Amino acid sequence: MLFNSLTFILFLAIVVVVYWLLPIRARLYIILASSLLFYGFWRFDFIPLLLFSAMADYLLALALDRRSGSSRRALLVVSICINLGVLAVFKYLLFFADSAGSIASLIGYEFSSLDLNIILPLGISFYIFQTMSYTIDVYRGSYPVERDLLRYLCFVTFFPQLVAGPILRAGDLIPQFSEPRRCNLQFLSDGIRRILMGLFLKVVLADQIAGIVDTGYSRDPGGLTGFDVWTLAFLFGFQIYFDFAGYSHIAIGAASLLGIRLPENFNYPYTATSPREFWQRWHISLSTWIRDYVYLPILRGSRTSSAGGWDVAENQNGTGRSARTFSLYGTWALMGLWHGAAWTFVVWGLYHAVLVHAYRLISAVLPNSSARLVGVLGWAVTTALVMAAWIPFRAQGGAHAMAMWVKLVDPRAYGGLTLAPDSYLVAALMLGAVLLARPIRYGLVTRLGHHPVVATVVYTGFYTVVIAGCLLFLRQTHQFVYFQF
Repeated sequence: MLFNSLTFILFLAIVVVVYWLLPIRARLYIILASSLLFYGFWRFDFIPLLLFSAMADYLLALALDRRSGSSRRALLVVSICINLGVLAVFKYLLFFADSAGSIASLIGYEFSSLDLNIILPLGISFYIFQTMSYTIDVYRGSYPVERDLLRYLCFVTFFPQLVAGPILRAGDLIPQFSEPRRCNLQFLSDGIRRILMGLFLKVVLADQIAGIVDTGYSRDPGGLTGFDVWTLAFLFGFQIYFDFAGYSHIAIGAASLLGIRLPENFNYPYTATSPREFWQRWHISLSTWIRDYVYLPILRGSRTSSAGGWDVAENQNGTGRSARTFSLYGTWALMGLWHGAAWTFVVWGLYHAVLVHAYRLISAVLPNSSARLVGVLGWAVTTALVMAAWIPFRAQGGAHAMAMWVKLVDPRAYGGLTLAPDSYLVAALMLGAVLLARPIRYGLVTRLGHHPVVATVVYTGFYTVVIAGCLLFLRQTHQFVYFQF
């Protein structure tokens, strides 16, 4: 069931009405039943896998709470092995087998490839990370074990964020299931507003850009100019942002209709002035998860969690530079693999590791300059490098991505424009839109608060355009990009 479908809108309306008519405990049964039904619209036969992953960590967390010492550590290892084992079988088995076969052929050995038809379960990377973080938090003592199975299953399967995030921690969601709440206009208005914005980003912006992107990336890189490649890189960067941010808006809005607050997953990432800041603003739930459960543990076994960034506590406890570098590159390689079972995703991850590492080195020696100048230059460089990073993410393969990258650095490639004329116009308009969105949000909206009549007129006009756009383009449904991860 896609968020951008009339089926989901009808489903959500029914769930919301029934939910608010029931007492608190009964609402949890509605959440669980509707979540399993929502997931089952894709494939009912993968619901047992979802429940297996959830129950394994539920039972292991209960056992952790009763044990001490090395036995607790052993139970944590079992949890991690089960979760990563499920991911390995369904997402990475064929990738590792093909990679091993390629390496073997290079040294003169040949063996037949695995003839398996493995279907990637929808949202598996998201719910596996969610259940695994719960067990780790119980082990660390940062969250108490949850004995109420119903509340726990609602946490794992909560349908607004089940298949594409935000990736939640137990403390983000489980306590809210016990809060006494009454339906009020604020919940409903916030939810509808966020859903409308999410649909607009998805069906009006992302899906309309997708056609230009698909056409451009299907071309032979040899026929593209440097300007063409930059344009396609920016267009796909905008497409995936509007697509994924749109999903997050709808997820947050759908939860709000049920009186549940989900954390923000995006914060104007294309206004970032450094690679580190970009990852404080992009897919926030994943970047903080990776930081807290992979980067810091690799670095020094830390249990620390902080506000964001990849340079957290680098100079504490005598942590060496080589250890920080190893942790950085290892973490980013895993980040790439999380996104997809292909070497292009690993390259994408290592590319970002290079950006973060370079920023770390440069910022340590760069003299203090004008904050405005540094901000403008930092934004320009960061945006260009981040957009170029999307090329292997979208390209048809490693050779295709490398050919496009070569175009970017070859001065001879900047000889003209070969894409459809509207491609460059759309890219320019989208760049202007993402730059203006933040000052409008925090500047104009604040001023409108002092002029209620003007605010009413402006908001009425704005949401009229949003609703009209959604109704016009909602007729065709396109899958969200991050569903494949």
